[in-house]
Amino acid sequence: MSTPQRILIVGPSWVGDMVMAQSLFIELRHRHPGAVIDVLAPAWSRPLLARMPQVNQAIDLPLAHREIGLGKRYRLGRKLAEQRYDLAILLPNSFKSALVPLFAGIPLRTGWRGEKRGWVLNDCRDLDKQALPLMVQRFVALALPADTVLPTDLPDPLPVPQLQVNREQARQVCEQFALPPDQRLLMLCPGAEFGDAKRWPCEHYAEVARDHINKGWHVVLMGSAKDQAVTGEIAALAGSDACHDLAGKTSLDQAIDVLSQATAVVSNDSGLMHIAAALHRPLVAVYGSTSADFTPPLSDQVAILNTDIDCRPCFQRECPLQHKRCLTELEPSRVIKALERLSASIIVGDMQPCVS
Repeated sequence: MSTPQRILIVGPSWVGDMVMAQSLFIELRHRHPGAVIDVLAPAWSRPLLARMPQVNQAIDLPLAHREIGLGKRYRLGRKLAEQRYDLAILLPNSFKSALVPLFAGIPLRTGWRGEKRGWVLNDCRDLDKQALPLMVQRFVALALPADTVLPTDLPDPLPVPQLQVNREQARQVCEQFALPPDQRLLMLCPGAEFGDAKRWPCEHYAEVARDHINKGWHVVLMGSAKDQAVTGEIAALAGSDACHDLAGKTSLDQAIDVLSQATAVVSNDSGLMHIAAALHRPLVAVYGSTSADFTPPLSDQVAILNTDIDCRPCFQRECPLQHKRCLTELEPSRVIKALERLSASIIVGDMQPCVS
């Protein structure tokens, strides 16, 4: 097939996965500099995609999570047929994710084999999970021709996500929430949409918060409205006006800009972890039931911490053994020491305070 001019990406449904998808967008832009890249994804992802300069436009997928919605997919596909896309790349492995490109009549539809969808894809590839262990590798490999999907065929190094920042909005949000200018900001991301088996204990986060407050830092708790019970407990345990709880108070768009102002970040394996990495802020990533061997934060300023307990990673939402030792036994002192090492390795001028 000739070089594609219009590409439709069917995007993933999780924040972290969408951040990692930018590596694919970067590779596509490198290989096809003149191509238009549109992304079909849930509406929540629109602010995130707007921070990726490779993306021409975000197209809302008007369906709830797990909804089949055959009629809706057909009508959307027929509407998108007017755009005359040359190529569709599917990042989800579900059958239903392949339907809109089929209904849109896109001539080349590329994705990994899954859910018996081989007959709706005409570039259906067999995934060698051992050869491509990382999710980001699997995403980027879909930009390559079908006969070149070995690890040695991938770009080296892999392109890494790089989100754009609205500095004026960052300044306004800092003012709105009274985050002091010219102060070191430790941002804590204690939530995890996937489930409790990813959440480092509140008392551990609070100990890290108290340690840094005693050193003159301010602490900012980030998260969605669903995380407010967790962040509220941490704030209470921290017991200081220097701890600012922003969970549920910022939009995704604002959260990106606030995180860009972090001097350092501590996070569970979550969407905000991947956003912090894509903003290239110094980051300590705490892993429990999941593994950095599959979805690591893509940055060179990261310390990844986990325990060596035999039952991890289990990739379960809740601890099947009901002890969550993979996280409870990961002591706050390890995180504090990792933050000290990151701080020591960074040029002072890059220890970015809140914009003023």
